[in-house]
Amino acid sequence: MFQIEERHDIRHYLQVEVQPKTRNDTEVESVINPQANYSKCFDDDGRLKRTGTFWTASSHIITAVIGSGVLSLAWAMGQLGWVAGPVVMVLFAIVNLYTSNLLAQCYRADDPVKGQRNYTYMDAIKANLGGRKVFFCGLIQYLNLFGVAIGYTIAASVSMMAIKRSNCFHASGGKDPCHMSSNGYMITFGITEVVFSQIPDFDQIWWLSIVAAIMSFTYSAVGLGLGIGKVAENAAFKGSLTGISIGTVTHAGLVSYTQKLWRSLQALGAIAFAYSYSVILIEIQDTIGSPPAEYKTMKKATSFSIAVTTFFYLLCGCMGYAAFGDNAPGNLLTGFGFYNPYWLLDIANIAIIVHLVGAYQVYCQPLFAFVEKWSAHRWPKNDFVTAEYEMPIPFFGVYQVNLFRIVWRSIFVVVTTLIAMLMPFFNDVVGILGAMGFWPLTVYFPIEIYFSEEDRTMD
Repeated sequence: MFQIEERHDIRHYLQVEVQPKTRNDTEVESVINPQANYSKCFDDDGRLKRTGTFWTASSHIITAVIGSGVLSLAWAMGQLGWVAGPVVMVLFAIVNLYTSNLLAQCYRADDPVKGQRNYTYMDAIKANLGGRKVFFCGLIQYLNLFGVAIGYTIAASVSMMAIKRSNCFHASGGKDPCHMSSNGYMITFGITEVVFSQIPDFDQIWWLSIVAAIMSFTYSAVGLGLGIGKVAENAAFKGSLTGISIGTVTHAGLVSYTQKLWRSLQALGAIAFAYSYSVILIEIQDTIGSPPAEYKTMKKATSFSIAVTTFFYLLCGCMGYAAFGDNAPGNLLTGFGFYNPYWLLDIANIAIIVHLVGAYQVYCQPLFAFVEKWSAHRWPKNDFVTAEYEMPIPFFGVYQVNLFRIVWRSIFVVVTTLIAMLMPFFNDVVGILGAMGFWPLTVYFPIEIYFSEEDRTMD
């Protein structure tokens, strides 16, 4: 039996190092100016030293941005055409880069180097705007994160079924329709997320983000390679300058004026959702160590990550559209635009599943932290909520056990899994939620926070 030691200090946030009795000149200077000599173990706010780097921040961003939605960009291109499609992608990238850099500069209040930290997106809203805007922003942000969790559960199950179906098609020579239920796959994904959701803090999932980012490039590269192969096989580029034409016959019937408009709006929503990660930008920045100042590292990571993702988006979207034209599937790897080589499709879909496991955690950690922080303030003397225990785990070190965290996060994963099972079409709704959240969360609030910060600094 392992010894379990109870702790009531909630992650040592308020711990300080014991100073020696004698002081030299350096120590006297550190007392006069605490910023001159931070603790080796703790940052200026008393929390454990942040160790995030340019690369870990970039992996978090890429994991959040390059979701399985990259595989639907060929369909989005099919609705907008060769002119509007690439232009819209580049415009969204520029807007996202600009507003993300503004938001990164507001991580610390008043002074970007020594100011008080905002630990979450909501903290930045509360410190700069306040009032009803805090409630409005929080409602949109956390509904968006909750919806993304459901959508990722559905997307993971679709990739699991795609693996099963591709092998079934290969075995039967395409004669067996290979119908199956997604419920078992959703439950499997949910059980996996229950385990990973017990990782206590955002900064402790850096390794999972790196693995997920690698998986993003893996399945994006497969989709791109298959698209290039299809174009080479056809010896021609498909598609048109304006996208799918009115009067074109599709699986859903004849494309009317109304359907053309609706499809174009859906394409814009899909691209907007593909670029949305501002809701977790501050949380990612709060994992970065300093010096240099956190906002400098975050700006570099944002510029690098958005450049990389836009490059992949354009390649995958354009090559997929060139391969299939108006018949581009909603998902290049699960929509069965490709059937062979089936083993390569299996590898790509496994990469999607692994990526979604990590992306689920990247998006849900801010929501987990919000509920746990609120509960700790609401019931500060309740051991079930605030007490933590040290559980030694062989070969892994010590794991911090919190009973409330175990119960609440497990319930959250179970609820999102059940909703995904009851509403398998909810993936489309998630795209709408993401599109609706793009303007307030990615554009409006970051700009208003920055202006508020500038006005206060000038005063």
